[in-house]
Amino acid sequence: MKFNLYKNYMADWQVAAEAEKTMKTPKQLADELGIKDDELIPMGRAQAKVDFEAVLKRMKNVKDAKYIDVTAITPTPLGEGKTTCTIGLIEGMGKRGKKVVGAIRQPSMGPTFGIKGGACGGGWSQVVPMEDINLHFTGDIHAVGAANNLLAAMIDASLWHKNPLDIDPLSISWNRGIDMNDVALRNTVIGLGGKDGGWPREASFDITVASEVMAILALTSGLQDLRERLGRIQVAQTRDRRPVTAEDLQAAGAMAALMKQAIQPNLVQTLEHGPAFVHAGPFANIAIGANSILADRMALKLGDYVTTEAGFGADCGAEKFFDIKCRVAGYRPSAAVIVATVRALQLHGGAFEFRPGTRPPQEEFEKENVEAVIAGSGNLAKHIENLRLFGVPIVVAINRFPTDTDAELEAVRQAAHDAGALAAVESNVWARGGAGGVELAEAVVEACEQPGDFRYLYELDAPIKRKIE
Repeated sequence: MKFNLYKNYMADWQVAAEAEKTMKTPKQLADELGIKDDELIPMGRAQAKVDFEAVLKRMKNVKDAKYIDVTAITPTPLGEGKTTCTIGLIEGMGKRGKKVVGAIRQPSMGPTFGIKGGACGGGWSQVVPMEDINLHFTGDIHAVGAANNLLAAMIDASLWHKNPLDIDPLSISWNRGIDMNDVALRNTVIGLGGKDGGWPREASFDITVASEVMAILALTSGLQDLRERLGRIQVAQTRDRRPVTAEDLQAAGAMAALMKQAIQPNLVQTLEHGPAFVHAGPFANIAIGANSILADRMALKLGDYVTTEAGFGADCGAEKFFDIKCRVAGYRPSAAVIVATVRALQLHGGAFEFRPGTRPPQEEFEKENVEAVIAGSGNLAKHIENLRLFGVPIVVAINRFPTDTDAELEAVRQAAHDAGALAAVESNVWARGGAGGVELAEAVVEACEQPGDFRYLYELDAPIKRKIE
């Protein structure tokens, strides 16, 4: 039985735990998608990896699906609900009988155990098994960390063994990684312990998903490409300022071997049994902020529609998605969805202040404030303007909260239409799952049928300054 989450609140983990009792097996999901038994790699009761090489070889002549990117207005500490709306869109399109496949990032345990929490959606719009995905899942992030730290160890081993590459220790830029928020390790000293303790020097730790190895996993097209990209990683300079790479250290082959399983995308499901790939998790502030090209490439062959997500606001995540990910992969997106909330637009409009880690000002949300919504809608309008430059139809998803009033919602709709969005519709997927995303799904399907003129904002050989502008 479903609860009305506006009145009878259940925590996300309770919703997920109840739904997991009726999950389909990975084989059932695979059968429905058209994945053959010898292409499925079971990883437990509820998730599996898929042999992308076998699937793509078999389906190379199949026409690609419609490709939809979900992004958002400028993020606030309140959270706008991109992942929730992405998953809800899968469920909503499923309610309309569309063959849709989702593709999202794997959460890092740093944010999961920090202020942000998990990244599997929320309410009745989640991917499951939620606990597994938010924690160790299939070990992909651990593999990224192992490859990252192997390279770090080989740098210090080279220094200790009389430094044959003539590395300048002060130039080393490659950090170790750990998939946890651990401020004490951001800056540290290594190599202590006497003559057998290595070369003493200052060093740093990054969170694993910020590693260049994770960025490479998201952008790679296969194991050989992965190996070549790993080899090109620059880790330091010599004393005469020549670059030192992972290939120079003879580390790339071993790093690729550690990633042999992690490169295979992971298949899971939504609460309503819609198929979704969860693979790779690069941050958007230092990388592309999107899931892997390999997961999308399979999804585009297996469904009629593919919904994916780009992290941060549209000016960061969606820009990188279009200009970098789509260019590298050769994709032509069919539509973009910009997620907005009334309360976030009120915050952008100056109605109140809110700091991360503090209690949200619930009393502010309960007061109708159309003026603040209108003032804050300039943020939404600018994101719509930015994305229109790429030549894709735009739908605004208004992620509704129970405190939103009809007048506030109408103000958002009007601002979206005035800025050039094709449609602006409510999303009630948090409370109602797919049923709350049908209107959004219909608007997105209509957007995908519009004539598109997708284009990049710059050419690859343009100067850095012009690319930034």
